[in-house]
Amino acid sequence: MEKKLFGYPQFDENGEEILTTYDNEYRDMMMDVRVYRMKAGETRVFCREDEEMAVLLLDGDIVYKWEDKCEKAYRKDVFTDGPYALHVCNKTEVTVTAKSDAEILVQCTKNEGTFAAKLYRPEDAPWSYSCVGKFGNTAKRRVNTIFDKAIAPYSNMVLGEVLNDRGNWSGFLPHRHPQPELYYFKFDRPEGFGASFVGDDVFKSVDNSFSAIPGGRLHPQSAAPGFQMYTCWMIRHLENDPWLQTTRNEDEAYLWMHDAQF
Repeated sequence: MEKKLFGYPQFDENGEEILTTYDNEYRDMMMDVRVYRMKAGETRVFCREDEEMAVLLLDGDIVYKWEDKCEKAYRKDVFTDGPYALHVCNKTEVTVTAKSDAEILVQCTKNEGTFAAKLYRPEDAPWSYSCVGKFGNTAKRRVNTIFDKAIAPYSNMVLGEVLNDRGNWSGFLPHRHPQPELYYFKFDRPEGFGASFVGDDVFKSVDNSFSAIPGGRLHPQSAAPGFQMYTCWMIRHLENDPWLQTTRNEDEAYLWMHDAQF
C-alpha cells in the first residue's frame, strides 16, 4: 500500500485536529500527534499510560499543571515568541487551562521509561540563524531545538521549530536520515503557502497542513515570497539508532553547492 506523505487535517467540533496516530494512514511516523484549539476558560487533561508526551504552546495564554507544579505560559504566536513545551513521562497527568483562546500541539510516542518532567521555556530553546550567506542566502532560516537526544537522552523523540524567511528554503541542502519525521506548518497570513518535498513527491503546504516523512527520504521545503512559514519538526528515534545532529545526510548530488559562488 502506498504510504501517505501529506495531510490537510481539520479541527472537529471539539477543537481537536488529528495528525498522526499508531493506526491511521500515517502510522509509520510512530507518533501520536494532535493539535487542540481551546476557548478562554476551557481546561483539557492529558495522560498517556505507556507514552511520553510533550505539550507545546503554539499561541495564547495558558496555565500548565502537573504533579505538584503550576506555571503560566504566554505566546503571542509562533512568529513572535519562543516556545513553551512541557515534556513528561508515561502516567503523568498534565492539565492545560486556557486563560485566552489558545492552541497547543501534543506529541506522544511509546516509552515505558520514567524521567523527571521538564518545562522548556523560550530561553531554553533560543532561535538561531542557520545557513546565513549560503546558497545565495536563500536558505537562511531560524531554528530552535526544544529537546533531542543530547538534551533529553531518556526520550524517544525530538521536538523543534523552524522559521523560514519569506521566500526562502529550509531543510536545504536536500537531506535524509533513517528516522521518520513529521513537519507541521503554519503561515503568518491565511493565504500563505509553500512547497514540501518528500523524495520526488511534492505538495502545497498551507496553514495547519503537514508532511509525514518516512525514514530515508529526502525532504527540503520552501516558502513562497511574501510569507513567513513556521514548521514544527518532530522526529521519532529508532531503537538503537537515535537521531543526532550529525545524522543529517545531505544528498551527494548537491554537495557542490557548499563551495559554489552565487
